[in-house]
Amino acid sequence: MATHGAFVEQPLALAALPEGAWRRVRRDPVFLLSGGIVLLFVVVAICASLIVPQGPTELNPGANYGAPSSEHWFGTDREGRDVFSRVLYGTRMALLGALAVVAIDLGIGIVYGLLAGYVGGRIDNLLMRASDILLSFPSLIMAILFVAAFGPGLTPVVVGLALVYMPTAARIVRSQVRIQKAEQYVEAGRILGFSAPRIAFRHVLPNCTSQIVVQASIVLPYAIVDLAALSFLGLGVQPPTPDWGNMLAEAQKSLILAPWMAIFPALAIILLVLGWNILGARVRHHLDPTQR
Repeated sequence: MATHGAFVEQPLALAALPEGAWRRVRRDPVFLLSGGIVLLFVVVAICASLIVPQGPTELNPGANYGAPSSEHWFGTDREGRDVFSRVLYGTRMALLGALAVVAIDLGIGIVYGLLAGYVGGRIDNLLMRASDILLSFPSLIMAILFVAAFGPGLTPVVVGLALVYMPTAARIVRSQVRIQKAEQYVEAGRILGFSAPRIAFRHVLPNCTSQIVVQASIVLPYAIVDLAALSFLGLGVQPPTPDWGNMLAEAQKSLILAPWMAIFPALAIILLVLGWNILGARVRHHLDPTQR
């Protein structure tokens, strides 16, 4: 029983954050600033319905192309809809879509990488060659193929992007699993009669946590930009549902007459992606000792 207990605690200790990581995070002003920006967008996405002055699809033909004012902070668009309200609701669509991409990406990638790295041999070769095929497709092209097959909308675009991002997550998990397989606690688990799935999921996978978190922080800003690009092309979220990409598509027809229609959704994309990128860089810095 003592051997069994020691075995269980070993991978959990390895899975913990590097010593002093949380202390460094609390003292890192760049991490706190970028985290504050991201947190602000998250709060806006959750509380959008409580903040907006009017519904994002509410038409007001008498106020079309209204300049920013005390009544409409970001102005109005061609149909008189409040741009501020639409930008706030667009935050919700951007974050939900990007988080869905990351969740599917990591959900499939973790299982894929564990299977390839732990089983090895022909299974590993077959899975890696299949991932090479997926990696050969640019993310936007794969998403466009899914839209062509299933029609425009958020779901096909999310699934298409997640499948393109998945091989990278799978390769990261695979490389970490191959390293962990050489550790003594894996051999101890085999001697104790633990099944391969139990060792892989309960003991090997926790030791890959920091690399998985880093990968998620890298993928999410890419997903935000790709989702906006596809909505801009008319393949993602469809009007009149507010989304930063389709707001920019509508604004391009009125750039000279109403430039605020493009400025504010573009600023929202820039701020959120910049915040996530900086936050991800700081996460990598604190979780990966080689970055320091």
